[in-house]
Amino acid sequence: MTIIAYMNLAAVDLNLLVAFEALMEERHVTRAAERIGLAQPSMSSALRRLRALFADELFLRAGAGMQPTEKALALAGPIGEALRQIRGALAPDQGFDPATARRRISIAATDYGDLVLVPELTRLLRMEAPGIDLAVRPLTDPTVALAKLERAELDALIGGHLPDSPRCVRQRLFEERYVCIRDAARASPSERLSLQDYAGLPHALFSAAGGDGLPSVIDALLARHGLKRRLAVTLAHVVAVPFSVAGTDLIATMAERIARRFTQLADIAIVAPPIEIPPFAIDLIHTSRAADDPALRWFLDAVDRCAGRLRC
Repeated sequence: MTIIAYMNLAAVDLNLLVAFEALMEERHVTRAAERIGLAQPSMSSALRRLRALFADELFLRAGAGMQPTEKALALAGPIGEALRQIRGALAPDQGFDPATARRRISIAATDYGDLVLVPELTRLLRMEAPGIDLAVRPLTDPTVALAKLERAELDALIGGHLPDSPRCVRQRLFEERYVCIRDAARASPSERLSLQDYAGLPHALFSAAGGDGLPSVIDALLARHGLKRRLAVTLAHVVAVPFSVAGTDLIATMAERIARRFTQLADIAIVAPPIEIPPFAIDLIHTSRAADDPALRWFLDAVDRCAGRLRC
């Protein structure tokens, strides 16, 4: 909290920090005002006072909303942490009730997390905690996402192949394995591909920052057998892969739980790979802030419960 540690706290209106938190989460003056029960002109006044207090614009107009400045991003973590501690001190014995709680949780997820875990999590939140809002941001750069998590701009990360950090807690949710998909008219689930056939077919590949596939692993395995595949189509979004394979001679290797979600939407068949590809872990990463945050603790447990259903 070094950014605000040396301020004259006697001159700081605590309500301004609450307004800052709402503006940071909503990125919109009117929505932020509604969130904390203020009229829009009062929130605009609070923003002017915040700008004077921190000698920075803090939020700049961008389209229909606002984008935080670098200083606002740096302040978000310390101010959020300070407000959490104050709320905890004012109501230490108040139990957390997900059915009535009002809270916004921000996470970053890879495409895998978006497609496999987030739908389960959304259903659970709507049933058990309808007042908790969930903001899911794309996890395209794991290093940047970890930095945001450590600054309290994010509450958790979900995905595979995420780097370690000594300041974060890693929780293994489950393991995922690879399968192949082909056009349903050209293959069947009982088909057994030879390694030579697999390498000889044209491949579709999902390759984007933050992806849960590591094409280099497959290429290294093929190279051990003196084989190399042809990447006929490289796609930026994993959801495009099954639809690109359907109706063509392409083959793709992808996470099984994603592939199975598309068997009813695209005319594809799942085929076992002809080579053993190591599975990869899907992890939940968070910080020790959850120890002092009942809402965040409940949310992390909710993620684990959703993962438990997928482990079955």
